[in-house]
Amino acid sequence: MTETAATAATPTVLPTIAFLGAGSMARAVLTGLLTPAVTVEGGIRATNRTAEKAAELRDLPGVTAWATAIDPDANRTAVTGARIVVVAVKPAMVPDLLREIAPSLEPGTLVVSVAAGVTIATFEALLPASVAVIRSMPNTPALVGKAVTGLSAGTRSTPADLDLAQALFGTVGSVLVVPEDKLDALSTISGSGPAYVFYLIEEFTRTAIDKGFTPEEAAVLVNGTFLGASTLLEASPLSPGELRRQVTSPHGTTERAVWELEKGGLKDLFDRATDAALARARELAAPTD
Repeated sequence: MTETAATAATPTVLPTIAFLGAGSMARAVLTGLLTPAVTVEGGIRATNRTAEKAAELRDLPGVTAWATAIDPDANRTAVTGARIVVVAVKPAMVPDLLREIAPSLEPGTLVVSVAAGVTIATFEALLPASVAVIRSMPNTPALVGKAVTGLSAGTRSTPADLDLAQALFGTVGSVLVVPEDKLDALSTISGSGPAYVFYLIEEFTRTAIDKGFTPEEAAVLVNGTFLGASTLLEASPLSPGELRRQVTSPHGTTERAVWELEKGGLKDLFDRATDAALARARELAAPTD
């Protein structure tokens, strides 16, 4: 298991990249590539179903986009000559897409999957033997350069391919390389994790409002507290547990609040929530008749 982190001041040069599907996750990664520290030689290609979304992508500097609803050859056009192809369509759409683009992929192309739950074996079975595959699981903080991306190497990928994928996702945050059998579990932590955090902020904000604060006041209190605590965690050498204990005076108010959270089974709740997410990821990846 290896880890890398992006350094904003370090220039990154990447070869031509094609994004097939430009939903929220792909857009987050694509946006990170548009920073001044990143150069994509040959530019970025992208496809999306609708003309409206394709037009939005074309408005981004250095991006050429096609709408598959208008141009049936859009995906094949986008991947022709691309060194990296990012597959970011819905999991159920992946097999048909791979069959479509397989003849247009040049030997040595690196295909990177952002499709939750779809195995490397599925990709490698539908693509030429000359094409390498790496699975990825980024998260939406890529939009602000704070992503956590999990990567798993395929059986045909080389160390150079993995380095290239790490460079790609390193432009938008931290990268963790793990065996594929851990990637779906990783997706339930870092992939879905931002939603859990936002949900906690929503609920904590409602609690603040119930305590008599206006929504505006509650937003200042809660958002500022989460942001401040996260910034402190990033800057401190101490673990989250140690930082928590610094706030939790013996027999004090915080200790009583934490006791209530523990009594409510917060750890068990997170276990059940992430287990449910993992089960759903496998359902989405299952072949359909």
